[in-house]
Amino acid sequence: HIVDRGFETAVVVVNAIINMYGKCCNVNDATRVFEKMPNRDIASWNGMISICARQGDCKYALQLFHQMQLKGMIPNKITFTAILNVCSSPAALAEGKLIHAHIIERGFDSDYVMGSAIINMYGKC
Repeated sequence: HIVDRGFETAVVVVNAIINMYGKCCNVNDATRVFEKMPNRDIASWNGMISICARQGDCKYALQLFHQMQLKGMIPNKITFTAILNVCSSPAALAEGKLIHAHIIERGFDSDYVMGSAIINMYGKC
């Protein structure tokens, strides 16, 4: 119905579809829809990173994090919170430290939610 009505290019609608697939633990379909998006906003990127983090696909989540920045998208607090969750393992500690440095540079480290995410990341490493 979405395609029939011409909504497949509406970013908000496509983000909702990605979110729906994520809540259904269907990473493959969420990824397929995300990769076909002609335009993405910060919510698109955050949604996919969060979905990958929840499903344990840390490698793809980190890839998306770097890709979004290469495309000129600036990570926000939601992005950093999601990506810190991805870095909550000893294997990703070096990446987590780099992301922590970016958080400090952006001045987000004084935010209590961000602080909790940072503590959680180091605690799990």
